[in-house]
Amino acid sequence: MTMDLRFTAEEIAFRDEVRAFIQSALPARVRTKLIEGRSLIKDEIVSWQRTLNAKGWAVPHWPIEWGGTGWSAVQHYFFDDELQQAPAPLCLPFNVNMIGPVIAAFGNEAQKKRFLPRIANLDDWWCQGFSEPGAGSDLAALTTQARLSGDHYVVNGQKVWTSFAHLADWMFCLARTEPATARKQQGISFLLIDMKTPGVTVRPISTIDGGSDVNEVFLEDVRVPLENLVGRAGEGWNVAKYVLGKERTGLARVGQSKERIRRIKQLASVEQCGGRPLFEDQRFRERVAAVEVELKALEMTLLRVIAAEKSRGSSDRPDPASSILKIKGSEIQQATTELLMEVAGPHAMRYRPDAADVTGPADWAESIAPTYFGWRKLSIFGGSNEIQKNIIAKSILGF
Repeated sequence: MTMDLRFTAEEIAFRDEVRAFIQSALPARVRTKLIEGRSLIKDEIVSWQRTLNAKGWAVPHWPIEWGGTGWSAVQHYFFDDELQQAPAPLCLPFNVNMIGPVIAAFGNEAQKKRFLPRIANLDDWWCQGFSEPGAGSDLAALTTQARLSGDHYVVNGQKVWTSFAHLADWMFCLARTEPATARKQQGISFLLIDMKTPGVTVRPISTIDGGSDVNEVFLEDVRVPLENLVGRAGEGWNVAKYVLGKERTGLARVGQSKERIRRIKQLASVEQCGGRPLFEDQRFRERVAAVEVELKALEMTLLRVIAAEKSRGSSDRPDPASSILKIKGSEIQQATTELLMEVAGPHAMRYRPDAADVTGPADWAESIAPTYFGWRKLSIFGGSNEIQKNIIAKSILGF
């Protein structure tokens, strides 16, 4: 079956509208930090999400009654692509792509009214309490326990690699509420935990890129009100699969890779190697071209997924094609960091994870090594690429 992947005049006009808004509303200092690969502070992320929320664009994929826009799949694609290419901060994914859609799909009316407006406006910062020391890619092996005691669950266990837990107000957490089940995917529940609750302890993990954005979270007799259970007790695995499907699709980051390739070409056109710009080296150009070809193939695959979604209508079931997008997207993003490391050469040894207010001819290179090391995690986050291949084999190929 052939698909028409051409864009209409209305779709192009929408893309131009999004691009113009970002150019006018995004603070220059924030854009510069993102181009240079430097981390944003919490206030900058919160401010930008609230700017988008005021425009009505913070949660475009949510139901309209909770702030969604009713955009087409192509409009969603253009919106994400323009944000990533600007580059502009993405709305906090734990808020808008994970817990928000979960509460909208599985939560009761009281939970929707209580949480969704605050999630959209980033009044509450959320983190994801899924992975554990013995349950990462094999998430169903989690051992955190939640015992029902009156009108509360009492939660005990440990989560690990919890991104931004040190900044978070709330955590959405998987815990085992029924220890004895026939299958390990059964008996798991999806709980919302206030990070200020007694018994919650956050301990940062120093990573190879010099940062400490991931954490261990210890839960010791943490009392969680029964009203913070999302969906039915013991059926949290279905909710978790829904979350992970949303996460993996977003990890393709086609627009972000486009922006990184532009950055590579710009830097390689001025950085000298053997007395001439690096971009004049044929082998280096071939490597850049090879990544661009793979990126174009990924973009076409994404557009085909969008076209298929448009033809069949939206569904709450995760599309196994999201695993394909996640695998290739993470591989391409890692390839761009390798090219940037080659451009930086020995300058990358001036290792400055903060690389904020510095001067000098090679300051642009000081954040490249941290980015290279930090992005090794992309093939693990959201379910390792090996696990995604198993999902593809089972759900798409039928093995």
